[in-house]
Amino acid sequence: MYKFEIAEIVRQPNDNVTISFHDLSGNYPAPKSGQFLTLCFTFGEREVRRSYSFSSSPYVDEPLAVTVKRVDNGEISRLLHHKAQVGDIIDVLEPQGIFFYEPEPTAERTLFLFAAGVGVTPLYSILKTTLVAEEKTKVVLVYSNGSAGRTVFYEELQQWQERYPDRFKIIWIFSNSKNLLNARLNREYLLRIVQQHLLAGEQALFFTCGPVFYMDLVRFTLLGMGIPDQDIRKETFHFPEEEEDDDERDEAPVDMTTHAVVLRFQGQSYPLEVPYNKTILDVGLQHKIKLPYSCKSGMCSTCISQCVSGSVRMDYNEVLTDREVDNGRCLICVAHPLEAGTVIEVL
Repeated sequence: MYKFEIAEIVRQPNDNVTISFHDLSGNYPAPKSGQFLTLCFTFGEREVRRSYSFSSSPYVDEPLAVTVKRVDNGEISRLLHHKAQVGDIIDVLEPQGIFFYEPEPTAERTLFLFAAGVGVTPLYSILKTTLVAEEKTKVVLVYSNGSAGRTVFYEELQQWQERYPDRFKIIWIFSNSKNLLNARLNREYLLRIVQQHLLAGEQALFFTCGPVFYMDLVRFTLLGMGIPDQDIRKETFHFPEEEEDDDERDEAPVDMTTHAVVLRFQGQSYPLEVPYNKTILDVGLQHKIKLPYSCKSGMCSTCISQCVSGSVRMDYNEVLTDREVDNGRCLICVAHPLEAGTVIEVL
């Protein structure tokens, strides 16, 4: 665990705030563009972790920073918005996440970035890195918001476009636009954008971050165009603090049995009894096992593990492919054992 000091707090449009940090440890690993930072808070004996994407780029001379959306019932987001002050010390974990971009100085391609609202945060980091570190790569940012006044990084993005006018194109999509055909991203609009900015035979990569329905639109449209799935990358921007509506909750599982599990972690084996309504991570943390985790919602990749024997079900999975799941990969933050004798190896 590392210690960060809050160096600056900048208010952003639409109930967002950008928090810059100073690394007190002096040896914090450089994040990859697109990764996230996990902040750790302790309230009595209760530990709460929240993850926020870096908006800063390791290739730009700027402090490490994250941008946080205020959630009405969000314990940590409200703390960061209303109580955090410059000089506060926060425990943090090393950079994490498999949604990232590593620049190649000799690359020559087009990077398409599709963002909705505060989902622009990791893409802002990626585009800065790309423009600075790849001299021949072009960047097209397709950015959806309610209006210009509700757009995070609006002025900053304008400045980047002025700095790289030949390599950086922003397509602003505002839902308050009088041109209803271009007020929201839709399949036809997306097709036009890609066809206009991607030459035949040109290499391209596609990154998207926003609500699930938004990213599904982007992904399925691109797949329909013949874009290979491996060239489409997404980061689900999810607030674990948000409460689900009653009609959104999963139905109670039929199997309400408590199963015996062996959890292998850092060379040790831990026998656990996991009730149906607890995840493997929940029970492991109750036993004071210092397991890796961050989002607790199947959205990141911090707790990826291998089901060596037995089987599990996951409440949600936005990280693992079907093949990985078939081969036994699981996310212990949302995983429940389905049979006794299940053995889980934490990777």
